Amino acid sequence: MPECRNLTKIETIDESQQAPEWLTQDFLTKKLRIYYKDPSLQILSMSVAPATGKGENYASIMNRVSLQYIIGGDRSPRSGSYVVKSSFEGDEFATEKISPYDIYNREMEIYEKIIPKLNALLEEIGDKDKMFPETISVEYDRSAMIFEDLTQRGYIMCDRLKGLDMDHAKMCLRKLAKMHATSAVLNEREPGTFKTYDRGLFNRHTDNFSPFFVGILDACGRMVSKLEGFKKYGEKLLALKPKLMEYGKQVFDPVDGHVNVLAHGDFWVNNVMFNEGPNQRPNDVILIDFQYSCWGSPAIDLHYFFNTSLMEDMRLHQQDELFQYYYNIFTGILKALKFQAKIPSLHQFLLHMSEKEFYAVTSGCLVQAVMINEQTEDADFHSLMGEDERALNFKNTIFKNEKVQKNLKRLLPKFDRKGLLDHRD
Repeated sequence: MPECRNLTKIETIDESQQAPEWLTQDFLTKKLRIYYKDPSLQILSMSVAPATGKGENYASIMNRVSLQYIIGGDRSPRSGSYVVKSSFEGDEFATEKISPYDIYNREMEIYEKIIPKLNALLEEIGDKDKMFPETISVEYDRSAMIFEDLTQRGYIMCDRLKGLDMDHAKMCLRKLAKMHATSAVLNEREPGTFKTYDRGLFNRHTDNFSPFFVGILDACGRMVSKLEGFKKYGEKLLALKPKLMEYGKQVFDPVDGHVNVLAHGDFWVNNVMFNEGPNQRPNDVILIDFQYSCWGSPAIDLHYFFNTSLMEDMRLHQQDELFQYYYNIFTGILKALKFQAKIPSLHQFLLHMSEKEFYAVTSGCLVQAVMINEQTEDADFHSLMGEDERALNFKNTIFKNEKVQKNLKRLLPKFDRKGLLDHRD
């Protein structure tokens, strides 16, 4: 069973996760009065603390707000806890890098406008599955959102260093398949809904994240070249540097004739929260964090999830089972909602997935190395996206991790046999 943890206790504080100045008692009073529809609500006390530890979150500031408040006629004190997600205010470097991706506006729109429509489509077929957290408030002028604190309902994260077992993985895929299928139907019924959702991690508008992807590929290739018997793989990785961003964009380009969906865009262990039953068996999972959501192939999420978030033996030997599990739920929802476009057979679907399989290399060799990094002293946005000595040292340190090296030794021969490490032209 994967190990999970209580998110109310952060062991390593990220000092960059400073609460924004506008996050005051008066501000929250106004927002909670609107949400609870009670103009008499009063906050008696309030405390703010980081909601994520260092190395857990790179694209936003997350704070947990604990309150004592009174509401309603009895005026007896109640306790409440909320998560406030906001942008990097005052950080010029982060703002410059992130701005072309428009991640904050997109995520706010998803929570405010898209998610209610996806939920309504599920309700249309009698499916009452809850997939997303409750949104308290969306603040466009501050690039911020307030959510229910899922930990108050017993939801926790599994350990990013351990990976998910079959039960947890299938529960994630069930919710993901429903999100994907309802988004495809929504786009069919309301054409143009996702027209502007074309700025995922790889896209045709900006290469601002290339210092991360190319820099981490360079560090990976240099390290692999030094491993006994793996020099040829290291050389192939280094030879991919000029092509990496283009190959990534090809993964993210929607393909006419395929079923395209609203991809989560960053679907991994830290962006799902589980409610656990006896013996750590999952009762439920909630999907969170839609900053990099985009319109494209389901392969974006599937290759990313399979190559960052599964226990290693499952990644190597049970992906076929998981693809089929996802496919059956995905196509079942499409049929139930009377999707008009052609629904691919399982064989056709798997061929579509194989066309985008270069993302398995990007996810498994590069992104996962960051995700399972345990040296968190320099684990911040500047180290990921920077090109100075500190950033270079951080990227090199990532690949000194024995678990990362073990994973690469198992993955690279497999990817090479599929031709995924070769130039395509």
